[in-house]
Amino acid sequence: MSTAMFRRSLRTAERRFCTSSECPRVMLSTSEQIPGRKIKEYKGLVIGSTVRTKDMTKDITSAVRAMFGGELPHYTQLMSDTREEAISRLEDQAVGLGANAVVSLRLTSSNIAASASEVMAYGTAVVIE
Repeated sequence: MSTAMFRRSLRTAERRFCTSSECPRVMLSTSEQIPGRKIKEYKGLVIGSTVRTKDMTKDITSAVRAMFGGELPHYTQLMSDTREEAISRLEDQAVGLGANAVVSLRLTSSNIAASASEVMAYGTAVVIE
């Protein structure tokens, strides 16, 4: 496992199982506010983006499975990992601006090429009380 993959899996685990008062390092909200918190300062737009390609061996397995219907777990996991990476990059950019939260968080995806997809997370970095 590469160092980057290890860090990404560690961040994902921290986000899912965090119980300390320091976590999460950046609060995320899809709404314009965070209930019970006051926005003190707006830092601006933050974006996290990543492009991923399909694994050709898993692509063949999924093509066979698609003939019979049902979920394609290889693609589901690929898109889940891609979303996590995009959100992690958004959080990194927010921290770099001095923010401790992101509001109006949105995710979008698009096909870049026949076998590559981009996932982008974007929102407004803010400082909350």
